[in-house]
Amino acid sequence: MQKFHIKRNDIVVVIAGSHKGKQGKVLSILPAKNRAIVEGVAMIKRHLKKSTEHPQGAIVEREGSVHVSNLMLLARYEASKRAKKPAVAAQA
Repeated sequence: MQKFHIKRNDIVVVIAGSHKGKQGKVLSILPAKNRAIVEGVAMIKRHLKKSTEHPQGAIVEREGSVHVSNLMLLARYEASKRAKKPAVAAQA
């Protein structure tokens, strides 16, 4: 079994890729693919067939997966130099 630097229910920040800067809670980890599903990040549209729940069919938005190497724990991100620090006001 592989060990990752993040786990389910951690708050993470995307540090690379097209979703850089977004943050959310880890919903699940996909160890076979080295990917994680993060709440509100990498949203994809899924087309559903007609069924009893969706008589007209539907287009549903849900989270896609992000590679774990592109994720960093929020606490670690804020402690690092990556996070934009607020400018300190000049004292007179």
